[in-house]
Amino acid sequence: MKAFRFSFLLIFLCLSLSSNLLAEEGASAASSIKGINVVWTLLAAFLVFFMQAGFALVEMGFTRAKNAANIIMKNLMDFSVGSIVFFILGFGLMFGESISGLLGSSNFFLSSASPGGPEGLWAYSFWLFQAVFAATAATIVSGAMAERTKFSSYLIYSFFITALIYPISGHWMWGSLFGGEGGWLEALGFYDFAGSTVVHSVGGWAALMGAIFLGPRIGKYGPDRKPRAIPGHNIPLAALGVFILWFGWFGFNAGSTTEGENLAIGFIAMNTSLAAAAGSISAMITIWLKSGKPDVSMSLNGALAGLVAITAGCAAVSPLSALLIGLVAGILVVLAVEFIDFKLKIDDPVGAISVHGVCGAFGTLAVGLFAEAQFAGEGVNGLFYGGGLKLLGVQALGVFSVFIWVIITSGLLFFIIKKTIGLRVSREEELKGLDIEEHGMESYSGFQIFINQ
Repeated sequence: MKAFRFSFLLIFLCLSLSSNLLAEEGASAASSIKGINVVWTLLAAFLVFFMQAGFALVEMGFTRAKNAANIIMKNLMDFSVGSIVFFILGFGLMFGESISGLLGSSNFFLSSASPGGPEGLWAYSFWLFQAVFAATAATIVSGAMAERTKFSSYLIYSFFITALIYPISGHWMWGSLFGGEGGWLEALGFYDFAGSTVVHSVGGWAALMGAIFLGPRIGKYGPDRKPRAIPGHNIPLAALGVFILWFGWFGFNAGSTTEGENLAIGFIAMNTSLAAAAGSISAMITIWLKSGKPDVSMSLNGALAGLVAITAGCAAVSPLSALLIGLVAGILVVLAVEFIDFKLKIDDPVGAISVHGVCGAFGTLAVGLFAEAQFAGEGVNGLFYGGGLKLLGVQALGVFSVFIWVIITSGLLFFIIKKTIGLRVSREEELKGLDIEEHGMESYSGFQIFINQ
């Protein structure tokens, strides 16, 4: 009997010790997963931040040397100003407690963050990841408004797009990402995984309004209203910028999982790269057939078009569909650039409206065509995979709603700026270059700036 009691006590002690060890291991595993998620999200945020350098180089390379420093300053300041205003106001409007699915009403100054526990600490990482997205939306506009915009006016625009325009429409589509109720488009089933519409079309449509209110650069259109080419001063710099953007886009798209243990990040990264490659090839072929030459700048924009277009559906479509989306985007960007330049007479020095606005809208609609439940989640199928018109209709509603929102709000903003402090520099300032007139320096010291450029 004593031996039995001893054996029973020994077994009980072993089971107790094992359960305690398993509990500790479980807690340790859970803690490790949270750590992996934080590290992955921060790494992705750092990659997206590096995209600011890519945007700066693309815009600088596609424009003239006399405006290079001005472009650098705009890219620096829209991130600097945007980060602070997104911390104070924008994050709360986008991810705070929802008011009727229209805008957030809490988390201003990141009030939910706390050093007291993992959930509170997570807010810091999530905020940084979202802040670099907000900066991307703001900096897209810079390219379309290049070479003739007052620097002070640009700072005002940058403040308001990050504080109000981007966060409010973002709440409609992404409001639940921070644990909230979400916005009205989310409730309808709108799908934009990493921001073809949430980020890129917002920037693209704001760029459209900025370019319209500014008018074309001096010498862009002749007396016959035919467009004249104004070549960029450094295509190698622009190419480097595109490669940096391609690299950063892996953080943009795969990082949107915010989960380092999610094995889909490899799949998303593959789709992202396939679409970019396909876009550059189809843009090259299209412009080659139209002009007789494989134009470098258009091929570079083709890669960006593929990246923008796949951003909405990178986690929802097959690799073959990603290729098709990229191919169509590459063709579309060439046609859109020529239509905006030749038909609408809107001067967009870098093609930002076509790349981000048009291809962002296309990529969002493509989800309604190519989405598959095996990738996107149960019940999420596009038209080509048995889903009917429901998802495509919701995607179209989202594209249209954001278009109207941004056109009205950014148009009103640019109108007020134009009527108050002015939006455009003087003719003399534009001819001399914004580097000298706005910043009192030359980007390339010792180079002669010709007044008749």
